[in-house]
Amino acid sequence: MTKVRVCSFGLSLDGFGAGPDQSLDNPLGVGGSTVHEWFFPTRTFQREVLGKDRGETGPDDDIAARGMENNGAWILGRNMFGPVRGAWPDENWKGWWGDTPPYHCDVFVLTHHPRPPLEMEGGTVFHFETNGIRATLDRAKASAGDRHVRIGGGVETIRQYLEAGLVDEMHLAVAPVLLGQGENLLQGIDLKGLGFDVIKSVPTERTTHYFLSRTAD
Repeated sequence: MTKVRVCSFGLSLDGFGAGPDQSLDNPLGVGGSTVHEWFFPTRTFQREVLGKDRGETGPDDDIAARGMENNGAWILGRNMFGPVRGAWPDENWKGWWGDTPPYHCDVFVLTHHPRPPLEMEGGTVFHFETNGIRATLDRAKASAGDRHVRIGGGVETIRQYLEAGLVDEMHLAVAPVLLGQGENLLQGIDLKGLGFDVIKSVPTERTTHYFLSRTAD
């Protein structure tokens, strides 16, 4: 059964998933990379994102690897795709990931500004969606077939899907750091009221993994 999932999403202890002032030099905002210190050393990150045959194994890597499995489509916010704001000045920006992004399937990018689909090496195709979160999810589910749809971020995109009651499962990796400011994932969101329960927590050396699932309506 297809599920809409948030996986391996890093948060600071005070709830921020990104720091302020995202830019080309700070893709995750100032200080935002600290919430992903558990992920960067893993074999999954080194292999899937950097294309390197290296990296640590262990609980963090096992969890990261599961988050990459059985995804038939991804949904990203415009800011997750890149630092360009407003109308696309050209089609030169092709994402943060080089010629071979780690998705290997259709990726639907939420935006207010149309752009033709962008085919990349390795099977990733970026589709730029201007019809809102529900229409985009419908397209993503159709593309995913019997596999899952992963909401990749950023913060505002996940918040929109949470508030609309469209997320089935979440994995949050809470790092022992404070950002103080930036983009807060859960501020003002009633997860219990949305039907979520914590089904498991796994502490590791660098983070604590929390797994949440939403009960069926």
